Amino acid sequence: MQYRELGKTGLKVSVVGFGGLPIQRVTFEEGSRVVNKALDLGINFFDTARGYTDSEEKLGQALQKRRSEAIIATKSMARTKEDMAADIKLSLQTLGIDYIDLYQLHNVKDKNALEQVFGPGGAVEALLEARQKGLIKHIGITGHIQEILKEALKYDVLESVQFPFNAVEVDDGEELLKLAESKNVGIIIMKPLAGGALTNADLALRFILSYPVSSIIPGMDSEEQVEANANVVEKQPLTKEEENTLAKEKGKLGTTFCRRCEYCQPCPQNINIPTVFLLDGYFTRYNLKHWANERYKTLPVAVEECIDCGECEEKCPYDLPIREMLKEVGSRLG
Repeated sequence: MQYRELGKTGLKVSVVGFGGLPIQRVTFEEGSRVVNKALDLGINFFDTARGYTDSEEKLGQALQKRRSEAIIATKSMARTKEDMAADIKLSLQTLGIDYIDLYQLHNVKDKNALEQVFGPGGAVEALLEARQKGLIKHIGITGHIQEILKEALKYDVLESVQFPFNAVEVDDGEELLKLAESKNVGIIIMKPLAGGALTNADLALRFILSYPVSSIIPGMDSEEQVEANANVVEKQPLTKEEENTLAKEKGKLGTTFCRRCEYCQPCPQNINIPTVFLLDGYFTRYNLKHWANERYKTLPVAVEECIDCGECEEKCPYDLPIREMLKEVGSRLG
């Protein structure tokens, strides 16, 4: 395994980390085997979240026994000081550990959320207090919207940034990569396989390793996946032939791939279009069918409320056939 510094945190993290989302779909016994396999192969960076149902608990049962070998990151959607403080306490209890290496503001996706977390009584106040008490060591942020994350990096308190970056979204992320690197902010890459759209994990991960990222966190729920992902660091950079293979797979995605840029928002009917497509990705690519169905049911407005106005398609910079895509999602999740 190779290791890189997580920006100004000084933490040495494995270049291939462990994404904790898919572990929700295995048993606690299976989860323990997967986590221990990762540790045995030198993976030391583990990322989870309060919102990933029992992911924190499953990771914690294994990691608490080998705490000195692991760098643990989790995150919360809390936006206020009170809610964040409560979530930090819950994370510590659920993981079964005394401190968390990196606690992240989860999915900050608009200016209102950004202003709230950094404003008076915002979540950052709780994070700073927790850091002062030694409950957490470092503070980071995650999100999908490049412009919002660029704004967030104006705040020096942030020590890491986590966002999607892959062979499909490479053009969208290079500017944010450069900005984070210039500020010595650790770079954590989620969705390295474009939400499962890229099927050749070996090529997709090696492609990203050529960039100045700190750690890539593909989701894993089997020992076979862990071994395959850990082994990519031993291979040479992509050959010309491999670059062409990856380019062909990228091309097959065509124009029907949601980048979650949110330019389609707001919808006149208040359909949360990016979230709908995100949940559909969990359903079709991650095999989290029940989880995706349950999350879909909690959405205030279902896709059936679409009035076929087409405003979303006019605003989409990628010319996606959003209305047709929504109908397809409705047939699966509705």
